[in-house]
Amino acid sequence: MNISFTKKQKEYIAKQVATGEYQNNSEVIRDAIRLHRIYRDKVIEDLRREIEKGWNGPDSTRTMDDIISSKKNG
Repeated sequence: MNISFTKKQKEYIAKQVATGEYQNNSEVIRDAIRLHRIYRDKVIEDLRREIEKGWNGPDSTRTMDDIISSKKNG
């Protein structure tokens, strides 16, 4: 597997290793992937919960245009 990083990302990874918390670059990347999975799973679960609340909630009399307008003005 070949992965390319930006200069800023390489610097960040190097700083993390330099703190001594990680032994090498691979540990930093593995930790980042693990945290990304946790974050993504939480976001997806939160979205599912909100969608379910919407489906199970009362019907609204507002139109889609009303909702969009309220977000632009709010």
